[in-house]
Amino acid sequence: MKYRKKPVVIEAIRWTGNNANEIADFCINDYYFSNYDFTDTLKRKLMIMTLEGNMSAEIGDYIIKGVNGEFYPCKPDIFEKTYEAVD
Repeated sequence: MKYRKKPVVIEAIRWTGNNANEIADFCINDYYFSNYDFTDTLKRKLMIMTLEGNMSAEIGDYIIKGVNGEFYPCKPDIFEKTYEAVD
């Protein structure tokens, strides 16, 4: 059988390496930084606490808030194939 994903509007934010405050406001308590280096954005490791355990998000990844309020990271290519902006 084949199934179609139901149209659902989600909230998401993109991790740029320089928007830690926005990530904090969006994810509330479901994130932390590991090996966080304020001087080198390439060393910033964002960890998202998901239902499946902690997952790392790389710079450029999207952080999605799921339909039940859970968070998880998503690679940009998958995000762009799956979601489109809404008004």
